[in-house]
Amino acid sequence: MTRQQTLNRSIKAIAGATLLSLGLLLLLANLDEVVARSSSSFVSPAGSVGTVLELGLAALRATQVYVFDTSRFQSGLQQILLSFWPLVLVFMGAVLLQVVFKGRFAARALGESSEREIAHE
Repeated sequence: MTRQQTLNRSIKAIAGATLLSLGLLLLLANLDEVVARSSSSFVSPAGSVGTVLELGLAALRATQVYVFDTSRFQSGLQQILLSFWPLVLVFMGAVLLQVVFKGRFAARALGESSEREIAHE
């Protein structure tokens, strides 16, 4: 039974690490594209008052689209959410790795507590 649990843990660890690294790779690739697009869309240098004004105008434009053109707002929101789909892979990988590491630390803690009990006797 212990061999089966060890095999199950190692499969989960490999799957978790693969999903986590693939998700981070895709997320960073998308993030690089977003930064490249946004850097060309801002006219003002970073940290200036013009940047704050541009962000305020963008927020007003988003509010206007939300109020007067709901279908266009929903399609834009859908595009934003779809661009973050690699986060699902990151979360799944993190959950799998969390289960693996909790099991290892729990087994280690259980072994240490039994060693302490034997030492006290």
